[in-house]
Amino acid sequence: MGLVLVGVILGRKLPDTFPTRLGQFLFWIGVPISIIAFLRQTDLSGQIWIAPVIAHVAILLGAFLAWLGIKGQAYLTKSLPQPSTQGSLILAAMVGNTGYLGFPITLAMVGKEYFAWALFYDLLGSLFGAYGLGVLLAVRFGNTIQNYGNYGQMAKVILINPALWSFGLGLLFRQVSIPTVMEFGLDKLAWSAVALSLILIGMRLSRLNSWYKLPQAGSSLFIKMLLVPLFLGSTLPFFGITGGAAQVIVLQMAMPPAFATLVLAETFDLDRDLAVTALAMGAMVLLVTLPVWLWLF
Repeated sequence: MGLVLVGVILGRKLPDTFPTRLGQFLFWIGVPISIIAFLRQTDLSGQIWIAPVIAHVAILLGAFLAWLGIKGQAYLTKSLPQPSTQGSLILAAMVGNTGYLGFPITLAMVGKEYFAWALFYDLLGSLFGAYGLGVLLAVRFGNTIQNYGNYGQMAKVILINPALWSFGLGLLFRQVSIPTVMEFGLDKLAWSAVALSLILIGMRLSRLNSWYKLPQAGSSLFIKMLLVPLFLGSTLPFFGITGGAAQVIVLQMAMPPAFATLVLAETFDLDRDLAVTALAMGAMVLLVTLPVWLWLF
């Protein structure tokens, strides 16, 4: 909370270009360093590969429930939201901020030994959900036909994503022995990137000022941050996932909508105001839901 608040204050004082530059630094350098560093200290044993499977199930369930909600509203009110609004509603209900927000929360609440569960959930689940299924939905509900040409550009996001490459490098680097001083420095760099990620969240939130779409955003957040994690989280023991691993999975499922939803809304001409409202409202709701999930699981 403190680091996000610092980000909100800095976001109102610093030039508009600063958050963009900081985001680029974290995307290309900070987050990849964190992944490599924390992978050296995490436990890769157990059913860790089930994490991305659950991520995809959560994404599909969120999208399906949002679609049901839209159809239910049409049946009861005899009116249907604009296609662009439908697209933003579905995206906000399915893709969570499991990287910039999910990673630091997992590290702080559960510990580094379970970081790989969050990593697998994000890189092999949320990333492909946002820029795979998310792009298809954005194209389907977008307002402009020429956005079909952007599909290839958005697909490149996955291929050139440095976090994905550092994930593979980190797995190889686990076997390499390095001096204690270098290990210490790498660890401090990783935690610095985590702190900067939270500050960046605050800086971006300081620029989100649209609130008139609260009721619609609330329906997506109810699905994304309550229904899906509660339902799927209660099934985890049947798959043998308990303790810290279960906490990580539930926390990742319960993250607020990802900033990728705003990127997709802007790129494919969806309802940007709704995407903005869902992002800001979700970050605030998390302060209430986070202790609830930790208590339940």
